[in-house]
Amino acid sequence: MQYKTITLELIQERQELYERLRASKRLLPTMDAYAIDLRSRHLELLEVVARRHPGSDPSQLAAEALEMAIEELQARLLCA
Repeated sequence: MQYKTITLELIQERQELYERLRASKRLLPTMDAYAIDLRSRHLELLEVVARRHPGSDPSQLAAEALEMAIEELQARLLCA
């Protein structure tokens, strides 16, 4: 997974946040922190989804868990 790429794209979608972080030279550390959180949450949700749907295709489970983790990150970025 390219957690940093996903995180950067989500931050860039919020132009004001992106510009504020870039101007304050906090873009990279903030992106790194969110990417680490995204990865951790993805792995947590993967376990939850796998328990909910045993025997399902692992790639489908991973995709579902990632989608959920991204939605959570998007909500956090709205508050940032």
